[in-house]
Amino acid sequence: MEIIHAPRLDLIALLPDFLQASIRGDLKFASELMDLIIPTEWLEAQWLMEMRLAKMRANPALEPWLLRAIALRETKTMVGFIGFHTLPGADYLNQYAPGSVEFGYTIFSDYRRRGYASEAAEALMDWATREHHVRRFIVSISPTNEPSLRVAQKFGFRKVGSFTDPEEGPEDIFLREV
Repeated sequence: MEIIHAPRLDLIALLPDFLQASIRGDLKFASELMDLIIPTEWLEAQWLMEMRLAKMRANPALEPWLLRAIALRETKTMVGFIGFHTLPGADYLNQYAPGSVEFGYTIFSDYRRRGYASEAAEALMDWATREHHVRRFIVSISPTNEPSLRVAQKFGFRKVGSFTDPEEGPEDIFLREV
């Protein structure tokens, strides 16, 4: 599986074996599979692991799209994760931008405010544009998540809608066209 490289980071696809080990809470085996140090904070994303694993099992072509470790190359440490929610062109995004793809990310608390979210987001969007000709990107951000709002602003995302997520509350929807 292709690794997406950024100046300090590698975005490494999280494949089913890794997700299964993580769901079991076996960080030792998960770390061995990835050859990375995996912080325990990763285990807080259990719901996401289960949801993405189910999607990968249903459609293995999704593996390079759905979930990637954000790995700090210098220390071989997973500092967060990033990924698209679907393949480009999902029906639920047509009202905002046909042919677009939505992505999200999390940077673990010990690694925030170092520019990793911006660097990873840029690398992921560049990969999708270069390799798959994607030109429209969507992010959904809580209006109170100032750091992510700043990342969206940095890349020229503009607000195109709002909705209330049943689990996460109010979210604004932003679009970037390249």
